[in-house]
Amino acid sequence: MSDHDQLLVIVDPVARRSDGESVRIAKDVLSAGAEAKICLPDGPEEFSRALARRGSRRPVLLGDDHALLRAVTLLHRERELAEGALSLVPIGVPEAVEVAHALGVPRSTPAAARAALDGAVRRLDLLVDDSDGVVLGDLLVPAVPVPASAAPSVWGTCRSLVRTLVRPAPTALAVRTHPLRVEADGVLLADVDAPLEALTARSVAGAAEVTVHPPSSPPRRATAHTLTVSGPDFRYRADGRLTGPVRRRTWTVREGAWGLRLPRA
Repeated sequence: MSDHDQLLVIVDPVARRSDGESVRIAKDVLSAGAEAKICLPDGPEEFSRALARRGSRRPVLLGDDHALLRAVTLLHRERELAEGALSLVPIGVPEAVEVAHALGVPRSTPAAARAALDGAVRRLDLLVDDSDGVVLGDLLVPAVPVPASAAPSVWGTCRSLVRTLVRPAPTALAVRTHPLRVEADGVLLADVDAPLEALTARSVAGAAEVTVHPPSSPPRRATAHTLTVSGPDFRYRADGRLTGPVRRRTWTVREGAWGLRLPRA
């Protein structure tokens, strides 16, 4: 059997806890089609060591978007993304595997495992920021964390009902804006004196598609290879993960920076 047919199957611990049956199915399909070494890391450090020691084996991840992002980040920081390609069998609740599905990974566990065995490598773009963070899918600036709500009590429910009954009816919803300076390839798209609702970006065809959302006018769109956002402390959400606060961040598109094995057309 050639090196190409040897796999390192890294099973994310979250996947093992959340859906052991899908993990078993994926392992069975992969082991039936190739020589597969199964690795069961207990946490991020063991995950990193397993990936670093993959040798000539092709890495196959069993996990959610966070597992994929962790692997791409590690390989990017080791400057090894150009070598080979990753495969993913997405395992997790639907909202935890949205990035994987958007990239073209099948929703079905057996189909994703078969793509890991005999799919084609597709080179994908990457947004890389000036702190060496990576974005696989969507970027949203700013993003405000949603606090976890406490479990409701009977008394709390009653008080909420009373407040609802005595509160005056709202006349209009206030639009929250943020003073941000946005530059795309050095061209000013927005400045702090005209606050925005938000901006979104994602890498497509070797460039970042940037959309600026003013509060009272249609969105403005631009394409660029470099995006810089600055302003008072802001947070941003990349691939569903919250980062910040920061005062300035620059993202650069790396065209075809990494490979993902997907079903053949």
